[in-house]
Amino acid sequence: MIPEQIKEFSYQIGWRVRGRHPGRHASLQTGLGMDFRGHAPLIAFPDPRRIDLRQTIRDPFEQVWVRIFNQRSAVPVTVACDLSGSMGFAGQLHKLEIASQITASAAYSAFRVNDPFGFIGFDDQVREDFVFASSTKVHGAFELATRLATYRPRHIDAAGIRDLNLFLPKERSLVLLISDFHLPLTQLEQALSSLMRHHVVPLVLWDGAEYRKLPEFGVASVTDCESGIRRTLFLRKSYRARIMQSFEDRRVALEKLFMRFDMPPLFIEDGFDANDLTEYFYQFVAA
Repeated sequence: MIPEQIKEFSYQIGWRVRGRHPGRHASLQTGLGMDFRGHAPLIAFPDPRRIDLRQTIRDPFEQVWVRIFNQRSAVPVTVACDLSGSMGFAGQLHKLEIASQITASAAYSAFRVNDPFGFIGFDDQVREDFVFASSTKVHGAFELATRLATYRPRHIDAAGIRDLNLFLPKERSLVLLISDFHLPLTQLEQALSSLMRHHVVPLVLWDGAEYRKLPEFGVASVTDCESGIRRTLFLRKSYRARIMQSFEDRRVALEKLFMRFDMPPLFIEDGFDANDLTEYFYQFVAA
């Protein structure tokens, strides 16, 4: 049974799939599809239903020709989710609750078009208790998404992002990379380099309470989610402006880094709307 609150989004990819399993994506596999590939002798492709009489009549060597087509194939869809300490931040919602909504939506969207879905969770290493092997059986993915929503991470970093490529399918896949990306840019750059053979969509989870909704004046006690270090800050208008500017600088730096790898990011703040992902694919991926 599919939970009613899960919303579907539409996605497409910009390459031809090599997978043999039927789906809806343009493929390199010969089969009973509608994407015309060319002609071949009947002896090479013995399917009389595909005989092209016009091409056969024109052949001076009187060889019988058939039309050959590419089938439509499935593409693996994988959510890779950051489970480090900073993802435990809670504003209106916990970041991992939003990640859970995205995961459930992605699983349902893949299920609707017969694409296999998988999940990989990581903090300072890939978490095998948060790995869901690629499958078209979607209910296991929903159970994992439910567990993700209530998970509260330890004070730990996201260094496990470097090993994601070892757990992804061997064939080229669509990867939704969910994180707040509060990690060193050099570490992120190395991870993106290892993921280039896949189609990666970075989903950046920020929360207005992290920077935009801070008070202009007052004393605040804050904890570094990844180190556990607690500090007391005296907030004033100039300090708040510096914090906001640092986030804006970080946004620009992330955008530049992702675009170097041809991976346009989608920033998600204060809630997830499946329509935003549909719009993203229409904007950045040719159907």
